[in-house]
Amino acid sequence: MSIILGSASPRRHELLAQLGVEFTVASPDIDETPLAGERPTDYVRRLAVEKSRAVRSTADALVITADTTVDLGGEILGKPVDAADAAAMLRRLSARTHRVHTGVAVRRDTHVVTDVVTTLVTFTPLTPEAIDWYVGTGEPLDKAGAYAVQGAGGVFVLRVRGSVSNVVGLPLHAVSRLAADLGSPLVG
Repeated sequence: MSIILGSASPRRHELLAQLGVEFTVASPDIDETPLAGERPTDYVRRLAVEKSRAVRSTADALVITADTTVDLGGEILGKPVDAADAAAMLRRLSARTHRVHTGVAVRRDTHVVTDVVTTLVTFTPLTPEAIDWYVGTGEPLDKAGAYAVQGAGGVFVLRVRGSVSNVVGLPLHAVSRLAADLGSPLVG
């Protein structure tokens, strides 16, 4: 069985590699615009499924795709469009708890199973100087919610309740369970 990770994210590559499985990478190109009134959990599930369908594969291949977003009070905080947008997101997250949702789709042939994993993340209070410093690193510019828990942005995280790998972008426990549900266990 071959495994295809449908993601260009280096963080997802690193996480899947931790399981010791060999895989190839495909980078599906889909429109990631939220639909009008779409809830954050529905949004990430839809995108994971659309990415899965966009990856070309053989019938015996296992295709793994995911999409992650930050949910602040029901509002989707995607990747910032620029440094000012990143700073605005960080100001909004300061001293608050938000949700990180990752939709996961695992496909084998025409069978697709999905899940959405949610983790609660609480930020410390952020000073304007800390926000300027962090935005100046460039790290928040390609991250949902404008931060990386596994990077310098981790300094702002007071508490994580739930899966840390979910916050990074690929909840390994869900991926493993979904693959097993399709008869293709990744571990054990």
